[in-house]
Amino acid sequence: MLYTALIFGLISSLHCIGMCGPIAMMLPVSRNNPAEKVLQLFLYHAGRLTSYALLGLLFGILGRSLYLAGVQQNISIGVGILMITIALVPENVVAKYNFSKPIYKVISKVKSGLGRQFKRKTPDAFFTIGLFNGLLPCGLVYAALFGAIAMQNVGLGMLYMILYGVGTIPLMSAVVYIANFLSFPFRSKLQKIVPLVTVVIGLLFVLRGMGLDIPYLSPGTVHLFVQATANCHN
Repeated sequence: MLYTALIFGLISSLHCIGMCGPIAMMLPVSRNNPAEKVLQLFLYHAGRLTSYALLGLLFGILGRSLYLAGVQQNISIGVGILMITIALVPENVVAKYNFSKPIYKVISKVKSGLGRQFKRKTPDAFFTIGLFNGLLPCGLVYAALFGAIAMQNVGLGMLYMILYGVGTIPLMSAVVYIANFLSFPFRSKLQKIVPLVTVVIGLLFVLRGMGLDIPYLSPGTVHLFVQATANCHN
């Protein structure tokens, strides 16, 4: 199921263009030195991937704990249902409940730190901007973290989130170069594709957990258990 992380990241970047795109557009990248600009973008993405890897580590530990509890198939089904729910529930409805309120102070500090970094053009500033960017609340990142839990392995949880981040790189990089051509209405149209793909990936996780003995898509209960055990020893 690691391949779903890359696909999910690529499709999620359509959403990122609308949400995190303004951050990428505001990056204080070099306008006259193409090589330096590429390096600055690399550092920005390296910061984001570092955040995703750390989040994957934390949620991979959670997934590993649930695996040891013997509920591996239920995890996959639950993760799929949560992904589908995130895709179908309108963002304005989710916003009413303000799930991030308990950590509002932490998020506020992240945003403040992010703002300060935009005033600098040093290499570490670009890395830090990416680091903070990766920690900002985002429903699709939450969905990816559910995928990391479903990996039921710490290393695979980290890898899932890294691949998710890698999938967002192409479009998030393109934004920096073609920002003037991306109007808000156009970005809104692109975002309409995201829920559909999220639902498809959620369904894949549900099928995986059902153990229907379909090769690669929904392995049987025994095969699923053996595969997860093998992953734990790699």
